[in-house]
This record gives sequence, structure tokens and C-alpha cells, in this order.
Amino acid sequence: MATSNEPADPLAKGIIATAKQSWGDLFRWKQRVIVTNELGETHTEWQSPEKLKNPISLFMQLSARDWTYFLVGLFAWTADAFDFHALAIQTVKLSNYYDRTKTDISTAITLTLLLRSVGAGTFGLLGDRFGRKWPMVANLILLGLLQIATIYSATFEQFLAVRSLFGLFMGGVYGNAVAMALENCPTEARGLMSGILQQGYALGYVLAACANLGVGGETETWKIVFWIAAGLSIAAGILRSFFPESKQFREAKAAGHHISAGDFWTETKLMLAKDWRMCVYCVILMTGFNYYAHSSQDSYTTFMLESKELPNDAATRASILMNTGACFGGTIIGYLSQFIGRRRAIVGAALISCCLVPAWILPTTESGLSASGFMIQFFVQGAWGVVPIHLNELSPPAYRSTFPGLAYQLGNMVSSPAAQIVNAIAESHFVTSSSGKLVDGYGPTMGIFLVIAALGIAVTAALGPEKRGRAFEHAGPAGANIHQDVEKAVDLASLADSKINVAAEVERR
Repeated sequence: MATSNEPADPLAKGIIATAKQSWGDLFRWKQRVIVTNELGETHTEWQSPEKLKNPISLFMQLSARDWTYFLVGLFAWTADAFDFHALAIQTVKLSNYYDRTKTDISTAITLTLLLRSVGAGTFGLLGDRFGRKWPMVANLILLGLLQIATIYSATFEQFLAVRSLFGLFMGGVYGNAVAMALENCPTEARGLMSGILQQGYALGYVLAACANLGVGGETETWKIVFWIAAGLSIAAGILRSFFPESKQFREAKAAGHHISAGDFWTETKLMLAKDWRMCVYCVILMTGFNYYAHSSQDSYTTFMLESKELPNDAATRASILMNTGACFGGTIIGYLSQFIGRRRAIVGAALISCCLVPAWILPTTESGLSASGFMIQFFVQGAWGVVPIHLNELSPPAYRSTFPGLAYQLGNMVSSPAAQIVNAIAESHFVTSSSGKLVDGYGPTMGIFLVIAALGIAVTAALGPEKRGRAFEHAGPAGANIHQDVEKAVDLASLADSKINVAAEVERR
């Protein structure tokens, strides 16, 4: 196992030791990497970051099959985001339709986020157990049908009930979409493709805002946007059904491996016993990230309508430009994370967004709000652009559908009251608008929330682990690795025996 790289101390064990080691590594340019040879022997060394490569050359590393899986995963995540934002950007319309306060309407957002973790766990385990394809198809089609059910909710109580069910099925999309899109990406292209993939969330917002702009500001028009959302989700599910199962499941089937329920749950228990600290860490990190996103996005259109007194079309245009910045930021910072590191990219973007808060909430014109919104979302979603691949690299290899999705959605569950809290505080505290009127204090409320969340993310990422460049392409499905581990142990034992025999033979000679 000779190498020209400088040897490094092994990865620290324990929470405090890991935090100290991670903090020190953050300020060292080289990365601590575990290297494994073909015999399963490992050592730790310092490796220099990869040089930045032309994005076009990185795109060309993906085969036609890789692009197909990536684009279908991106479309599914975009449709999922459109479904969610169809409600968030039409809070005022729905408030008028059901004759409820905006805080009451945001209860639906809270319930949606609260139940997404149940869907993430259910559909993630189904995806890791039976394959990515059919759980994802069923998930997306049912999501579209629940959007239609929302349209026909005659009372506010029915509306809340349907949105609760919607949250359950919405939670299942992210993990399967991310695993499908990224599991076959070449290592060097992961940062760039992760950044693009995550911007399916911002793209869904942009498309929902465009639909809202197109239908106008009349109260009843919210239903048209929901019809569009339903069509996108059902189309994504049908499209996924035309493409084959993921590579690892096809290879397992071709090799004749039968994974029993007992094998699956045995490996799951072993994974939880070994990696429970990593699970808790990722949930804490994603809690901060979800507060970060929801405090800066969900009430922003309401902020412009109520606090800045912009008309519906101007507020929607500003929202579109804001999330265009998100698309650019996520892609660019995700790409840079391949060079500067996942954690440095997250910490840097989060701290810069804090500095932009005054410029974000103080403008009073459409152009000023559009420009400042573009810049702050460039860094908010820039930090988010690193998340898909960072979670995939931290995940146990056989659980790349369950682990990222469940960590993300459990973070969503904890942060589910974000929009409701912002609305409740803003509606009970007032500021003076440019016209001299007392208006809801959305600006200061969102600004304070964003700074708290961003600082929490920066600290959590700085003290946490990083496994940039980790190899997971050849991991078998969950449950199959029980037998592989036994085979590997037998092979290593045989290798050790052969080495002992050789040594003994040399001594005799």
C-alpha cells in the first residue's frame, strides 16, 4: 500500500474528538482521506484537493445513461418543489378563499413539513429494499392525485387534512430522486451535479411563481396553479416508469442474489448500531438548513405584498428573480465544493448570507428587492447546493435512498413551524412602510431567523465530518452486504493464513 502522500492520523472516534479533528482539518488545505485497496486494507493519508476542471469536461464524463437518470431525478425533485411552493406563494389568495388568517394558512405548511419524515422513512426503505423505480413511480402519482384533492377541499378542515396526507407522500420523493440522480455520477463531477440537482427546489419555486404570475391575482386562480402542479407530478411518475431499475439492483438480480427481509433488517440494525451518531448529526445539520430555507423563502412573497405593498405581479416577478439567483448560486457553489471542500463551501456561503440581510429586507422598490433577493438566495441555495452530495457521501453506502431522505425530512419535521412562527411574529409586530402605514413586520422577523439559522449551520458544518470523494458506486443493495461481508472476512482470513505460511516457509529456508 505504498503511497507518495503524507500519512495522516486515523479518523477520530467519539463526538468531542471528531469535532476537534474536524475543526482543525477545516483550516488545513489538504483533506484527510481513508484509502482502501482491493483487498479491503485501509490507511489514512492527506490528499491535495482536485484541481478545478472545466464544467463542460465534467458534463462529458457522464454517459447517456447517467444523464438520463440524472434528468429524471431532477424533474421529479422539481415537480415535488412546485407542489410545495404552489401553496407557499399563494398564501394571501388562500387566506381570502377560506376566510382565514395567513398564520392559519401556514398551518398547512407546518403539517406538510411535519409528516414528510414519515414518507421519507417509508419510501426510502422501500427504495433501498425493493429498488428505486416502483416506489418512486407510486409516490409521484399519488402526490399528483392529492394536489387534485386539495382543489376540491370545500372546507378549511378538509384542506388541512389533505395537505397532511400530501406531506406524507411528498417526503418520499427527495431520497429516491437524489439517489437515482447521483449514484452513478463520476466522482469528479459530483459537486457540480449535486449543485444542479438541488436547484430543482429553486426551479420548482420559479415555475410555480411563473404560473402564479400567469393566472393573475384573483382569489380563485390558486386552483389553476394546483392543477399544473398535479400534472407535473403525475408526468414525472409516468416518465420514471419508462426507465430501468438502478444499476445496483439490476446487478444483484443478474447475479441471482435473493435478499430476504431478514437480511435487510439485520443489515439495517447493524448500520444503526454503527452509524447512529452520523444519523443524529445529519438530522441536526438538516434542521438548521431547513430553518434557513423556509425562513428566507416561504413568506417572502407575502413580505413583498404586505410589508412592501407591491402589487401581485411585481411581487411575483421579484420572487422569480430571487430564485433565479438560487439556481445560479447552488450550481456554482456546488461546483466549487469539489475543490474547496464541502464544509468550507457551506460555512462560507452561510456567513456571507448573514452579511447580506440588511440589503435584503430594507429596499422598497421592485428592482431593489429583486437584486437583493437574487444575491441572498445565491448564497442560501449555494450552501444548499452542496447538501445532496454531502449527505450521499456521509450515508452508509447501501442506504443512499433512506439516509439522505430521512435526514432531510426529519430536519424538515423539526423546522416545520418555521413559516407559521414567522407569520405569527410578523402579524403581531409592526413596522412603518414607505407610505407611512403600519404594516406587518415580516422583514425584521425573517432577517433575524435567517441569521440564527445561518450561524447554526456554519458551526455545525465546521465541527462535523466530511467524506468528499468517497467511493460508493459498487455497494450492493441493503441486505446483500451481509453475505459480502462474510465473504470478505473469509478472503482476508485466507490472505492472512497465506502470509503466515509464506513467512514460516521463509524462516525454514
